[in-house]
Amino acid sequence: MKLITGLGNIGDKYCMTRHNAGFMVLDRWAVKEGFTFKTENKLKAAILKFKYNGEDIIFAKPTTFMNLSGEAVRAIMDYYKIEVKDILIIYDDIALDLGRIRYRANGSDGGHNGIKSIIKHVGTKDFARLKVGIGPQPNIPSENYVLQNFPKDQLDELKSVLDKSIESVKFYLENGIEKTQNRFN
Repeated sequence: MKLITGLGNIGDKYCMTRHNAGFMVLDRWAVKEGFTFKTENKLKAAILKFKYNGEDIIFAKPTTFMNLSGEAVRAIMDYYKIEVKDILIIYDDIALDLGRIRYRANGSDGGHNGIKSIIKHVGTKDFARLKVGIGPQPNIPSENYVLQNFPKDQLDELKSVLDKSIESVKFYLENGIEKTQNRFN
């Protein structure tokens, strides 16, 4: 069983903000497949379960808001008995330009509060990540930039990177993190 968690903030106010890139990847995949998320209060997340190539997959969108994402990841791991090696976290990266993605097998939080929370609650930095570029950041504070909506002139590029992210996650599920890094980084 694999847990793929997209990070973001819940609510219409945040739906199209840069910080919700992780949610957007999972939402786009779900819409394309006709899947529906179900909110599971005890797991602090909206959950979607399905099979991919015979393997059980759980998509999760924490309902805790970004800075407490680790609470949901930990709850889901405990409930479904998922190991850290079977987790992929998808989130926005301000250091990557829009249109770029990057996989990492592990690493620091890089100043991302959602990842910081996951590291705290999971107890390790050793989990796979897919970073979705939302940069370049203009000369404004990052906390303001990430909470801005994507402008209309970036929506085509956003759709393209979401589709590329979906393609890469499918490749990850079939081939693992190392081959996925070699192909998509």
